[in-house]
Amino acid sequence: MEKPLILLVDDNPKNLQVLGSLLEGTYKTAVAENGAEALEFVKKRFPDLILLDILMPEMDGFEVCERVKALPETRDIPIIFLSAKTETQDIVKGFEVGGVDYITKPFHAPELLVRVHTHIELRRKTLILQSIAGRDGLTMIPNRRRFDEFLDLEWRRCLREQTPLAFIMIDIDWFKRYNDLYGHLQGDECLKQIAQTICKSVRRPTDLAARYGGEEFAVVLGNTGAQQAMMIAENIRTAIEGLQIPHNASEISHVVTISLGVATVIPDAKTSPEDLINAADERLYEAKNAGRNQVRYSL
Repeated sequence: MEKPLILLVDDNPKNLQVLGSLLEGTYKTAVAENGAEALEFVKKRFPDLILLDILMPEMDGFEVCERVKALPETRDIPIIFLSAKTETQDIVKGFEVGGVDYITKPFHAPELLVRVHTHIELRRKTLILQSIAGRDGLTMIPNRRRFDEFLDLEWRRCLREQTPLAFIMIDIDWFKRYNDLYGHLQGDECLKQIAQTICKSVRRPTDLAARYGGEEFAVVLGNTGAQQAMMIAENIRTAIEGLQIPHNASEISHVVTISLGVATVIPDAKTSPEDLINAADERLYEAKNAGRNQVRYSL
């Protein structure tokens, strides 16, 4: 099992060294010497826990915490304040801005380790529960609920960074006929194979493959332009055809095939995730009308 990653944020290099030595072996650690460095790191690496000093130049720990909690993709990262400020008002403010715990300096090593372990375990269990809630019961890939959450997060991120976002809508060709011929149990097995094959094609943290509903699947591709999205879509189409799942009720092939619609956009204030979905859905409709087992795209 991979070791949890803890981000240590303090403007005093000696404090960072002491904390790093204390935590090494059990955890992976990374350091940031100011608030700006911490925010940049968090956006890229998503640590499992942040140990955060309060008294830092330019941006104090309270502001760092508020900014982390303001971003949908980072707001669930637990933050423990580790500070020499011992006034009740400071401790209360630490919890008000989103901290999960507050440890005063000088700290006792055993106490700090226990508290860190407790919040790491709570984080792990929370992620497990979220994963279960976001899985489709049949195919065990992300479900529509998880898809909606992920698309919203990626849309916001790509809007901030002005990077392209791609979406692929997938439909199994003549699936009702497949169920009628082979039965629903075999249909379920077909869905499982297709779902897993699609998931293998999208592995980056900014990608997600999900069951959209029935025999439809959806793929979200962050930081992905039109040409790359079309290449991924074609790879998925080829991989599904390559499964060689017999389909004697299909009008276009003796094996199961899929049709795909692709759309890309750089999000702005005039567009929405629904616009991207609708564009891909229109291209999927074109692919089906044009004979199925093909990719159609919208630039």
